[in-house]
Amino acid sequence: MSAIENLVFASNHAFEEEESRNGTSSTSNGGMVHLRVQQRNGKKSLTTVEGLADDLDLAKIVKALKKTLNTNGTVLEDEEFGMVLKLQGDQRKAVADFLTTYRICQPQEIKIHGF
Repeated sequence: MSAIENLVFASNHAFEEEESRNGTSSTSNGGMVHLRVQQRNGKKSLTTVEGLADDLDLAKIVKALKKTLNTNGTVLEDEEFGMVLKLQGDQRKAVADFLTTYRICQPQEIKIHGF
């Protein structure tokens, strides 16, 4: 999938080398990515993804997720949680697999709520 390249903005982060040596996470929210499902009406539901790193291009990530999962989604800015991805349906397991496959975050950084 060469279409899913450059999901990280090119930046000249001053502490980038130090973070890679220390093994610290680049995700916000204490290093955890939270995957939640919200029940809508009837069988309908929403999957929310919050806690992704600030240096990621979330628009490209949601575009790739929409294409691979055949669903609709958007990026919203929340006052409390920052930038949040919202996808139609219960896509928690598929999103977790996507994030680890393309090395957007590590498996131990993902917290799937509701299982």
